[in-house]
Amino acid sequence: MKKLLNSPSTYVDDVLAGLVAANPGMVLDGDSKRVIRRASGAGAGKVGIVSGGGSGHLPLFTGYVGDGLLTTCSIGNVFEGPNLASCMEAIKLADGGAGVLLLFGNYGGDKMNFAMASEMLEDEGVVARTVLGTDDIASAGPDEAAKRRGVAGLIYAYKIAGAAAEAGRNLDEVARIAQKAVDHTRTIGVALNSCQVPGAAAPNFRIADDEIEMGMGIHGEPGIWRGKLKTAAELVEEMLNRLLAELPETGGKRVSILVNGLGATPLDELFILYAEAEKRLNAAGLTIVQPLVGNYVTSMEMAGTSISLIALDDELQSLLAAPASCPFWKV
Repeated sequence: MKKLLNSPSTYVDDVLAGLVAANPGMVLDGDSKRVIRRASGAGAGKVGIVSGGGSGHLPLFTGYVGDGLLTTCSIGNVFEGPNLASCMEAIKLADGGAGVLLLFGNYGGDKMNFAMASEMLEDEGVVARTVLGTDDIASAGPDEAAKRRGVAGLIYAYKIAGAAAEAGRNLDEVARIAQKAVDHTRTIGVALNSCQVPGAAAPNFRIADDEIEMGMGIHGEPGIWRGKLKTAAELVEEMLNRLLAELPETGGKRVSILVNGLGATPLDELFILYAEAEKRLNAAGLTIVQPLVGNYVTSMEMAGTSISLIALDDELQSLLAAPASCPFWKV
């Protein structure tokens, strides 16, 4: 598989260098040079929002550093969680004196290093809370929802928690609203083709030209079923049926929807999916608020899509609409 790079060994560092060079609101920081922070620094007296994860998913995670979103982000090698040193640096750089919320996906390596980092920094007076993204309904059943992976729906938690922090809410309150956003969000994906990690001899997995896999994870984790390719209308129908069956009731019947491209699917096709989703949600009596269509969480050149829904009440909708700015999402 062809790639545009200098060397597999410098891939991540070259990506981060280009990211900050093209976006003056971001700075590459820390001894590890694996932390992206806001150029303006942590807000004095405001809660800092920290995230992190493996490379290969841009704009997740580092792309969402900006006003009203993340304060800092630590980044690991491709599909590998950030190391302990970069987690500690990201937390310290985000601390403006009001505490730090750690907000990241539910993956083992990320959890271990962020937990160790926050424990070690307690002795230095850094107060932290942790909220995990667990929106991928294909990765575990409703009775084991805490085991679910965090995927594209995590960006709703970024936006909503970031708005709460920007408004000056305290750490416990920002953690509460972040957890509420996670609890109200559900995602499911479908993969048409694989990606290939830089330097690897072969793609991560293979899907036949006439097949898809429903529920596959962003690293190629097994999905719910593999079968013949269906029409956009048929796929959206199944994906939304699965999401709506689990979406919490808020009383207002309002949702925001994210139709996300996994890296290699054209925007044209994402809008075909959105058109089908809009018809289905309208038919269900739901009002769509702030729809998002584009590449928000990718897996290198993987072909496919994910659909996320967040059930909104007045509090969540207000925070979702609050001003924010990063290179990949402006309100």
